[in-house]
Amino acid sequence: MIPDGIFVEETASTTVRSVALSHLSVELGHLYMEDFKAGHDHLVEQFRRVAPWAAAARGTVTARSSPRVSTCFLIDDYFTRFGTPRGVIDQVVEAATEAGLTVDYIARESGCATADGVELARLVEGHLVSEPAEGTDGSRPPLSVTGWLTNGERSPAGEATAAMTAPQPWRPPRQSAARNHSIFLDIELWSEQNGGRLWSCPFLAAVWQVQRLGLVRHTGEPVAEPQPGSMESLPAEWAAMPAVLQLNPRAAPFRAYRTISVMDSRFLPIEVAVRTILGQYAVAPALSEMIADRAAREAFALPAQAVDRIGYVFV
Repeated sequence: MIPDGIFVEETASTTVRSVALSHLSVELGHLYMEDFKAGHDHLVEQFRRVAPWAAAARGTVTARSSPRVSTCFLIDDYFTRFGTPRGVIDQVVEAATEAGLTVDYIARESGCATADGVELARLVEGHLVSEPAEGTDGSRPPLSVTGWLTNGERSPAGEATAAMTAPQPWRPPRQSAARNHSIFLDIELWSEQNGGRLWSCPFLAAVWQVQRLGLVRHTGEPVAEPQPGSMESLPAEWAAMPAVLQLNPRAAPFRAYRTISVMDSRFLPIEVAVRTILGQYAVAPALSEMIADRAAREAFALPAQAVDRIGYVFV
């Protein structure tokens, strides 16, 4: 019972529902529309490059008595919709199988923006906590207004000066917590288009990562729970397909304590942005404690910061 006169936010008293967790979620690459247009042999070659690294990733947890490892693949139906779910997913599964890989889960990138009637991207955006740089005077609007997130202090531009005074000297941008020298990033989270938001690729990729880590809830409930399906049951339109489809009925859980993504090095700039975004993602305390307690009971090493639970192999 909450005593009279004590104010508690509604979300603070919401019961957080647990979800099944694997030890590791392995993402089997990421492809653009042009990769699919390049044909079957090109896709097989892409997956063959991924296969040995995916096996090595699996090996990081196989020392456990009963390791739980699932695989997933994200299809971009947000920026460029092409083909049909059956046609595209059949290409993915067939090429992966030929390369010796099993795809447990297929996800839609649009499901990182909106899923189950929930604006998932806005939900994640609401958990971003940007740290004001030293000396900030509040003149720049917050990221919730500008749609830009940075890892430090921007270089000032166009500062007004009083008449008859010397112009302000240029100052370089500065990374927060820089080590010797700064690596400054300024990341666009969304742009305005037709009266709505067009979410950026790095931000949707950040949503994808926290989904795989099981770190998203809406009023205590998980969003975009995997739905069982098969190649025969795929719909004709992308919008009719679940945000996350479970193709392998015997698969370990989709979400996991840790994630590894194996992908082409061309995605390195996007993933650097993802890590910067998630470095400012505040996990709900009740959810964070729940997952940490479960990992401790399994004696599974889990970094305190969510961003440190994400790993990559760039090939």
